[in-house]
Amino acid sequence: MQEENLYKEVDIRAKKISDLKAMGINPYADKYDVTHTLLEARSLPMDSKVRVAGRITFRRAFGKFMFIQLSDIYAKIQVSLSVNEIPEDKYKFFKDFVDIADFVGIEGEMYATQTGEITVRALDYKLLSKAMLPLPEKFHGLTDIETRYRQRYLDLITNEDTRKVFLGRSKVVSTIRRYLEDNGFMEIESPILQTAVSGASAKPFFTHHNALDLDCNLRIAFETWLKQAVAGGITKVFELGKDFRNEGMDATHLQEFTQVEWYAGYWNYEQNIVFFKNLVQKLLMDTLGTLKITYQGQEIDFGGEWQRVNYVEEMKKILGFDFLDIEELDEFKQKVIDRGLFTKTDLEECKSVRTLIDYIYKRKIREGMVGPTILYNYPAVLKTLARRNDNDKRVTDVFQVVVCGAEICNAYSELVDPVIQRETLMQQLIEKANGDEETMDLDEDFLKSMEHGMPPMSGLGFGIDRFIMLIYDLPNIRDTVLFPIMK
Repeated sequence: MQEENLYKEVDIRAKKISDLKAMGINPYADKYDVTHTLLEARSLPMDSKVRVAGRITFRRAFGKFMFIQLSDIYAKIQVSLSVNEIPEDKYKFFKDFVDIADFVGIEGEMYATQTGEITVRALDYKLLSKAMLPLPEKFHGLTDIETRYRQRYLDLITNEDTRKVFLGRSKVVSTIRRYLEDNGFMEIESPILQTAVSGASAKPFFTHHNALDLDCNLRIAFETWLKQAVAGGITKVFELGKDFRNEGMDATHLQEFTQVEWYAGYWNYEQNIVFFKNLVQKLLMDTLGTLKITYQGQEIDFGGEWQRVNYVEEMKKILGFDFLDIEELDEFKQKVIDRGLFTKTDLEECKSVRTLIDYIYKRKIREGMVGPTILYNYPAVLKTLARRNDNDKRVTDVFQVVVCGAEICNAYSELVDPVIQRETLMQQLIEKANGDEETMDLDEDFLKSMEHGMPPMSGLGFGIDRFIMLIYDLPNIRDTVLFPIMK
């Protein structure tokens, strides 16, 4: 029955459009000169003259008087139409031909109703765009997930929480850019189409460049390019954009995701810890006005000192042995199985010591971290591009911030020794040959830039989507993306 009513409504609207055109009226105007946005109009003094425009999301008629509501992502405003201000034939035209979901322009003056509602008293109007389809029946809260993702415009029209998320996301991105630029960082753009898988341990998307007859991969990280920019004299550099990783899909991972990476010459990772913490606190205050949030029932306080956890020491406690010197995968697996931590079946997908360590960490350490935790001192085998610690070459000067079991940033003092870098990349090639798909290629162009000399530096990658998911308490990372990919 609901579907039948929809077809009837569509037919009625189609006839109205046809009738308007037959009357010589174009139901799709070329423009409308507004004097104020809906948000601006709401703060004007009473009796102010305005020309505003928006989509009709509510309408109620009382004979020769009518209230409508105009909406956009920023605000809503009530409009009153009456035969006392508008000629009766024009009022009847509005009543007969203008519907919810249409766009209209209103010329009028501001006033407050007896209940105190800020309202525009319409003195004239113009139909700007006729909608062929109505809004969803329950348009005050579209709940169907499939529709919300596929038709995000309806979600924005109908859901206040969705509008809040995407306004907040825009503010977060803008604030990050401003924060970095105000601290002397320069934004650049690196290529999305690449000829070497580099910058992270991840499985890439592949494509083919027809004009050059060249196999390419989509960028998995900005890292190697931004480091080359630092070598070229851009001492502080950043990029904010899309990366692509052809990996599993779940509530916290996207194959196409947004992140910012920055690199600062002459910094170490301790300076980046302070810089990142200040940025996160600024983002929370500017966006939410508080350093305390609730995520999936957990209260998280980003103020005060953040807990610090030594990755290597925590792993030793869990494993009961010093794992840093074990190079044989089968030996490592057997020790883990003997400890009763995992079964042989659990560990089948681990094709290298690196992936085995990461598997254990994610299930035995990361999952239990709730408040903002600085996890540092990572095994060198995990971080191909990170600087080895001066006191123990088996570990790297790395940190990540983990909140509610999710990593929101990855940062380290960068490896700038070309000899060690070549050795680590050669090791990745061996792991790739043994079946590990999440490895880097031997990127000779990047190595050459390192051989020409790079200053000491520290870099950081910060996932925007996951951060938005966290601060707005969203159950799925696709809720943070305006137009997520759908099957």
